[in-house]
Amino acid sequence: MSEQPTPGKDNLIAAVRVSVARRRQARAERGPSLARNLGQIGALGWQIVVPALVSLVIGRWLDHREASGIFWTAPLLFIGIGLGCWSAWKWLGRQ
Repeated sequence: MSEQPTPGKDNLIAAVRVSVARRRQARAERGPSLARNLGQIGALGWQIVVPALVSLVIGRWLDHREASGIFWTAPLLFIGIGLGCWSAWKWLGRQ
């Protein structure tokens, strides 16, 4: 006995093929994962914080050495934050 294709069976096969094709397309077009996004946020934060901390340490060292209060610390801190923000802005532009 040969099995004859029935219209209902053909529709089911076609629906399964469409579903499989949609899943494959969704996997191929998927955006970055949550872990990747969190990693980028962390890297962006460090990119701003590290220059600020380095400039803060240099400013404190200069002020301690020269006994000048916060004469060097404040401006160098602002410069470090500015450099960190500029660096983060450039990094985001490349992403």
